[in-house]
Amino acid sequence: MSSAVSRSAPPRIAIVGAGISGICTAVALQRAGFTDFTVFEKAADFGGTWRDNTYPGLVCDVPSRYYQFRFAMNPEWSQLYSSGPEIKDYLVKVAREHRLHERTRFGTEVKGAEFEDGAWRVTTAGGEVERFDFVLCATGFLHHPNRPDIPGLPEFAGPVVHSARWDHSIDLAGRRIGVIGTGSTGTQLVSALAGQVPKVVMFQRTAQWILPTVNRPYSRVTKQVYRRIPLLGTAAYGFNRMIFAAFSQGLIHPGRIRSFIQWVVARNLRQVTDPELRRKLTPDYQAMCKRLVVSDRFYAAVQRPDVELVTEGIDHVTRDGVVTADGRLHELDMIVLATGFDSHAFMRPMAITGTDGRTLDQAWADGPRAFEGVMLPDFPNFFMLIGPHSPFANHPLTAVAEAQSFRIVGWLKRWRAGEFETVSPTHAATDRYNALMRAAAPSTVWTTGCQSWYLGKDGLPELWPWSPGRYEKLIRREPDPVDYRLSRVESRK
Repeated sequence: MSSAVSRSAPPRIAIVGAGISGICTAVALQRAGFTDFTVFEKAADFGGTWRDNTYPGLVCDVPSRYYQFRFAMNPEWSQLYSSGPEIKDYLVKVAREHRLHERTRFGTEVKGAEFEDGAWRVTTAGGEVERFDFVLCATGFLHHPNRPDIPGLPEFAGPVVHSARWDHSIDLAGRRIGVIGTGSTGTQLVSALAGQVPKVVMFQRTAQWILPTVNRPYSRVTKQVYRRIPLLGTAAYGFNRMIFAAFSQGLIHPGRIRSFIQWVVARNLRQVTDPELRRKLTPDYQAMCKRLVVSDRFYAAVQRPDVELVTEGIDHVTRDGVVTADGRLHELDMIVLATGFDSHAFMRPMAITGTDGRTLDQAWADGPRAFEGVMLPDFPNFFMLIGPHSPFANHPLTAVAEAQSFRIVGWLKRWRAGEFETVSPTHAATDRYNALMRAAAPSTVWTTGCQSWYLGKDGLPELWPWSPGRYEKLIRREPDPVDYRLSRVESRK
């Protein structure tokens, strides 16, 4: 790429979202000398999914010393796996320390963005319109709650809450609570509620493999040592990175790692002593085909006399509770929907329009796709954080956001150097990239015979089908000019 005279004016940058990736990108911009950016956040604080999810028992399934930014290592983690509130506080602290609140508009939802006359026209829900040179979508993918369409659900007499919209004004005391869903959220909720309320009924559509762990607390002495010797935090991060690199081999290739993990989770299930309950809790698919659940409490909780596992399908809901396909009424006082998110929405329902009036819905008519997880053809100077086919299985999103921020900042430096006005990947490069991923997908564990939110319309996983390390190497390399469409605009409006 040829260089040109450096610009006198900095690029105007819009960041949509103030969660993990929004905070990470904003800090990366600052560190690279880009200060003319605005973060749009529709909520009232930083934190993203860790702000929105506040249900009882919420714990991250990635170790604390790995689920953090390398530029903001935290010696104060309280335990091996951090709680949701602790991670949210960490993210807010990072944002505040970098004074991001001064550049963030809270309570401001972006409704759409349209590329015209060489720049992006960004429109907010309040009707404000501003122009930016670049738009960075950091909206995440665990954002829009998935509410099941169960007949009669609106007629239920008690409260109905989605796990991602927990209502803390509800007094749980004395309530019989039904939990619909058995993924990480469902297992954490049951583990937290068991013994705290008179009855917990877990409605299971699909059994889950549970990876055992021990969520040990960190002592005061341990925190002091990590505080005084920062290199220990770096070493702990590197150790966890190595473990997850080995783990990822089981995700992408059949072999010893995958077999070992299958043996571990099957052995863990043996702690369920009742043969019939163990049968109900035994999945009919390989471990890791769905996102692996990590828990040290669930099997003990589900064996309690005040917890019931129901495997009959839900037929409908009445005023008094849930009726299953066998005609049985399960009387309840509260229903919790642990039914996950629309993980394929990404930045939608934002209305995004690129060149020649091409909309995001048109570009994604056959399902979300991108180039290297961060860019789209026909959408110049538009970047995504944690976009389609990013490595977001059990890999920490903090690491993904850091790698993708590196690529974005690289392009912004080229713009500042006057090398181009707009950049977008070519259709040929995007097609080739996606074809390579589809070709690699069949060897991954996600295609071994289960239904999961990882799968797209074509039945293939919308995930990076290789190791996270390979993705970071790809995203941090020098971009190949052949893969991009670069343009110059003589007059800027």
